[in-house]
Amino acid sequence: MASKAAQKRLTKEFVAMQKDPPPFIWAVPDEKNILTWNYILRGPPDSPFAGGEFHGVLLFPSEYPFKPPGIKMLTPSGRFHPDKKICFSMSDFHPGSWNPAWSVATILTGLLSFMLSDEMTTGSVTSSDAQKRQFASKSHAWNLTQPKFKEAFPEVRCFFIVALGSLSELLYF
Repeated sequence: MASKAAQKRLTKEFVAMQKDPPPFIWAVPDEKNILTWNYILRGPPDSPFAGGEFHGVLLFPSEYPFKPPGIKMLTPSGRFHPDKKICFSMSDFHPGSWNPAWSVATILTGLLSFMLSDEMTTGSVTSSDAQKRQFASKSHAWNLTQPKFKEAFPEVRCFFIVALGSLSELLYF
């Protein structure tokens, strides 16, 4: 169960992300538990993940924002093991480096940046750019077969990315 501080902070962050989502990122809290958030990272056009739709979860502790979340990516990506916690500086693997000023948007922007790097850590895998492109091309279809994805994002049947410079938005049908 979320503390009052976590509930208030995560509610505020959800409103902020709805108003101004970071580029290539979409995230929503679980309707039954605000401590669990589902996210989609979209592969930037100039990366091996271009056109990909990578679903994952943020698992916030009840002490958030004073303790960091656990982070998993569920969609096969060629970068992270599906459904295994990812170790990076903004995750619960590194509570000593956690900064309570970091938000959901900050965490997911950091995760996307880390995804685009080749740094190896707990939860990561090695693959070629060609393999990453292959995972990206299959990611949307794979997500649509997953009950967790369909429950978190029921409105997503297909989406197209419109990228105009640094502006990116989702179009749902």
